Amino acid sequence: MEHQDVVTVIGVGAGGWPGLSGTARSTLTSAEVVFGAARQLDLLPGEVVAARRVRWPSPLVPALPGLIGAERGRRVCVLASGDPMFHGIGSTLVRLFGADRIRVVPHPSSVSLAAARLGWDLAAVDVVSLVTAPVETLGRLINPGRRILVLSAGAATPAAVAALLADRGHGTASVTVLEQLGGPGERAVTGTADGWVLPEGDPLNIVAVECGDGPELPIVPGLPDDRYQGDGQLTKREVRAVTLAALAPAPDRLLWDVGAGSGSIGIEWMRAHPSCRAVAIESSAERAATVTANAAALGVPGLRVVHGRAPEALDGLPEPDTIFIGGGLTRDGVLDRCLAALRPGGRLVANAVTVESEAVLAAAYAKLGGELSRITVQRGSPVGGFTGWRSFMPVTIWSVTR
Repeated sequence: MEHQDVVTVIGVGAGGWPGLSGTARSTLTSAEVVFGAARQLDLLPGEVVAARRVRWPSPLVPALPGLIGAERGRRVCVLASGDPMFHGIGSTLVRLFGADRIRVVPHPSSVSLAAARLGWDLAAVDVVSLVTAPVETLGRLINPGRRILVLSAGAATPAAVAALLADRGHGTASVTVLEQLGGPGERAVTGTADGWVLPEGDPLNIVAVECGDGPELPIVPGLPDDRYQGDGQLTKREVRAVTLAALAPAPDRLLWDVGAGSGSIGIEWMRAHPSCRAVAIESSAERAATVTANAAALGVPGLRVVHGRAPEALDGLPEPDTIFIGGGLTRDGVLDRCLAALRPGGRLVANAVTVESEAVLAAAYAKLGGELSRITVQRGSPVGGFTGWRSFMPVTIWSVTR
């Protein structure tokens, strides 16, 4: 590959040209074409950088192959905010064109600058981007004493963050908005979530959250049953914890939650790691709406909900790594369709509570093997002035790997 086909991605801070390294400056000075957002391009002095300037279109990602491809043979630079490989366009360009075509000249990220200003140990801080994600995504990270840095979508993000914290019982959380980090207009304002009345400021900001007192939300599978809304179609927490262990969530894996009920399995699958994805399939429109509400309340608004009945509702869905069947086992074609959809090495887990659905699992186990287990949960409850055991319906769990 010719050297001139390499695209150089240069991180730029709010300080603009004076804050760039010598390498970044010399690369921009010799460039023939520079791509970037209007704000970024305006930071380059015209008397020094003579390259043709191209503003990014919207939407950007679909246009990138054509824009970059049209400049082959020219010295091309791309401007990025801060560190291009941290929630930046550098990662997108590497994915599209390969690492051998992309050279990165980084700048300190806004997260690094924020930690430096606040005196926070960055290794002990949670980071979440709300640039393209709903504010409810923050809910997965909220817990007493946690420090969180939020990459903002704009000037309205700080108020949205404060409102979410207050709504989740963390109104005492300290909220600091750091604007124009590293630039001449750098500014920081602080308040509490429940008393947030500050007007919108600069759209280029990062929000620092320091949680105080407030309700805890466990990070392991088996959230309390009362954290879910619904009509009772819920995998109880003890069974849910065992089921999630059998499903074995791992980063970047996609789950189908067939017969989602209240959505607890798909929700806790996604809570296991920020890159875990899930599709919840539910035949009841009311329950499908409940799944959406539960997912937002528990910090995983990215859960995709499909209103429809399996197996027909499974058509056209992305290939799953793992499938959970919590309902619909006795419907013709559901189990066979799910098994056929699994990628090689994929895993299927199914729960049964009726004799009929149990028979389906017994037949599948006899044919395909795997692991078969039964769980009975008993919880203590009042019996007059004493305490007795109240049993839930036994649950049979079958798991198999393709």
